[in-house]
Amino acid sequence: MNIFAFVLLSSSLLPFFFVLSGAADSITNSESLSEGITLVSKHESYALGFFSPGNSSNHYLGIWYNNIPVRTVIWVANRLNAINDSSGMLMVNSSGSLVLLSQNRTVAWSANSTKQARNPIVQLLDSGNLVLREENEENPENYLWQSFDYPSDTWLPGMKLGWDLRTGLERRLTSWKSPDDPSPGELSWGIELHNYPEIVMNRSTKKFFRTGPWNGLSLSGAPDLLKENPVYTYDFVINSDEVYFIFNMITNSVISRALLNETSSLYERYIWVSEGNKWSLYLSMPKDNCDGYNLCGPYGNCIIGESPICQCVEGFKHKSPDTWNPDEWSKGCVRITQLSCKDKDKIGFAKHVGLKMPDTTYSWVNGSMNLDECRIKCLNNCSCRAYANSNIENGGSGCAMWFGDLIDIRRVAANGRDAYMQDVYIRMPASEQEEKDKQKMKVIVIVVVAIAVVFGVLLILYCISKRTNFREKLENNVMIDQDIEGQSEDMEVPFFTLATIVIATNNFSSYNKLGEGGFGLVYKGTLIDGKEIAVKRLSQKSGQGLSEFQNEVILIAKLQHRNLVRLLGYCIEGDEKMLIYEYMPNGSLDSFIFDQTKAKVLGWSMRFNIICGIARGLLYLHEDSRLRIIHRDLKASNILLDSKMNPKISDFGMSRIFGGDQIEGNTNRVVGTYGYMAPEYAIDGQFSVKSDVFSFGILLLEIISGKKNRGSFHLDNTQNLVGHAWKLWKEGRPLELIDTCLKGSIIQSEILRCLHISFLCLQQHHNDRPNMSCVVMMLHGESSLPEPKELGFFVGKKSTSSSKNQSSSTNEITVTMLEAR
Repeated sequence: MNIFAFVLLSSSLLPFFFVLSGAADSITNSESLSEGITLVSKHESYALGFFSPGNSSNHYLGIWYNNIPVRTVIWVANRLNAINDSSGMLMVNSSGSLVLLSQNRTVAWSANSTKQARNPIVQLLDSGNLVLREENEENPENYLWQSFDYPSDTWLPGMKLGWDLRTGLERRLTSWKSPDDPSPGELSWGIELHNYPEIVMNRSTKKFFRTGPWNGLSLSGAPDLLKENPVYTYDFVINSDEVYFIFNMITNSVISRALLNETSSLYERYIWVSEGNKWSLYLSMPKDNCDGYNLCGPYGNCIIGESPICQCVEGFKHKSPDTWNPDEWSKGCVRITQLSCKDKDKIGFAKHVGLKMPDTTYSWVNGSMNLDECRIKCLNNCSCRAYANSNIENGGSGCAMWFGDLIDIRRVAANGRDAYMQDVYIRMPASEQEEKDKQKMKVIVIVVVAIAVVFGVLLILYCISKRTNFREKLENNVMIDQDIEGQSEDMEVPFFTLATIVIATNNFSSYNKLGEGGFGLVYKGTLIDGKEIAVKRLSQKSGQGLSEFQNEVILIAKLQHRNLVRLLGYCIEGDEKMLIYEYMPNGSLDSFIFDQTKAKVLGWSMRFNIICGIARGLLYLHEDSRLRIIHRDLKASNILLDSKMNPKISDFGMSRIFGGDQIEGNTNRVVGTYGYMAPEYAIDGQFSVKSDVFSFGILLLEIISGKKNRGSFHLDNTQNLVGHAWKLWKEGRPLELIDTCLKGSIIQSEILRCLHISFLCLQQHHNDRPNMSCVVMMLHGESSLPEPKELGFFVGKKSTSSSKNQSSSTNEITVTMLEAR
């Protein structure tokens, strides 16, 4: 049937079609879609309709996100044939084909369906896929045609990029020519079908960038495209029917798309951030000059940071050493010693780690061979220049071999992802390789001996503590804290999406890591409005589970004080549990007072201000807040310092809420840090506001002395900081305790007063300790202080009597009771 007859037939049938008037997700062969009407997917994720891009007056049929205020088009039907008026119509013609007609009833676009539908239905799915199928088809995924097979410039979750080998169909991204013109630009992105397929970006007909082949975990030249990450998963499928690359979202709450951008000549991945109503760039490629295709020529290794960036692979030299400049780089490198194929004994292979795999145009792959078999096969083929495992997942498998010159090599930054790096073995003369192997063997022997000695010592220590550790772990798993059961408080703090946090922390980059503890890791982040945050990311292995997480959110949401760290929000998605705090640029108190260099920054006046701030924060928790809060884990590492060195108490995961007149409690699960625990809590599980007072007393001593309480201050290891301080006090030598960094800045009366207060806080019986309101008054008062009673408790390294084993948040030491003298 010629085009004239086809159009005539289509036009003659128009009176029998009904124009769709309401929001639906499909049309049948008795309906059509015209200007001003849209199809909306079932859950309203995507819309199909007519639009005009940018400043253009042309009309196109396209798909865009329906639930995003910024219209973002992800697919265009008639890219090559714009409609110049507003009379476009989409319908299914009498032969069951999907067609787009313009005003004069000419075909502006038609779906290339290979099968004729008897009862056709066109449906827009919640994946963003427009499909043509039989209306009563038992298998709803048996499509006669789908837009996912003909992508524009955007890659969506669940969309395959690559080849259907059965039909010869290639699914490839092509950029828009401009923001006003969706017709195909010069940039394209797809899979090149070699024996070892890889993704290539072309500019016109020339290679512009390639990702390197898939190694089972990532793309060797694009390590950011990992198989698994917090936002989505990638997979590269190769079989006799198909070769394709695909990604899927881990959580449906995150909206992500990949875009081929003609303007920037980049492949870009975006995540929608609802807090700012904008698309945020997650990653882009090419990343730097070394990603430019074959910049350094054969056997040239492009290394960012080197000068020049084009170096030669070991065993090679510049082809034009006298004129080695950017104009000569593409000439590459040549061997220092030529290879001989006659004698295999004179051939070896040099192992290279962290390289982007060479261009796979001339490669060979066998998925069933192991690495040793691969080496032998390459050695026996004089044309084989290199070999590697084709898949590094689960220890490595398969064989990939390269023939001809090795090109487009670069050093890939691991960024802490060494497990994703692929090793490649390059053919070399045996003499050079043997000398390298001898040197490496010497180093290996020395290292192995050293490791063996250290391991032996550690093994002995491990065996000694194994029984105790096992018992503690068992108790931790069995005992469940019921403290917050029955609480019905809602989390009155903002919820942050996982996408927002991933972008803010640069995908939890190791460069953004601030610290870690038993709960997991803490990262610095920057929100799209420039606000700096600290993200506490709970580890799945953390002792702080969901109950502690909920506890901390509920607690801190209700607390507002200048000496308490402020919670900005939280995130719970999938297995991820995160708390978002205000960022404290000076870190924790322990990083200053226990560091001989940084301690000099904290003069006495600054330390006294920190002491008073901590006291005010505790007073608020105990008496002035809406709830009575017992922190239970007050220590130097949980005191954070802002830009002006003001202290803020943090980490409320172990805290307890008391209501009414309740002032103490009891638990079978002792949590916190030995060395800061009050005796009644460490031994009997009894805690109260006076437990925090005891911890404050320990903290006072540490701030004054610059020493940790858990250290040893006596030759027989029977005295810790408390015992040592008490001994000096009783002997009239208290000034010997003061941190030597404080000389020249001390106010003697103030320091002695703080030392005196610390001993009052460290009384063995909790009734003898002051409450925090009294402590605050004593810190600022001039009146005389009561004499502390003889201290009968301290934490030491030798135990004179057994104590009840309890769990703790850190690796701790034993609790010891001494008879009062």
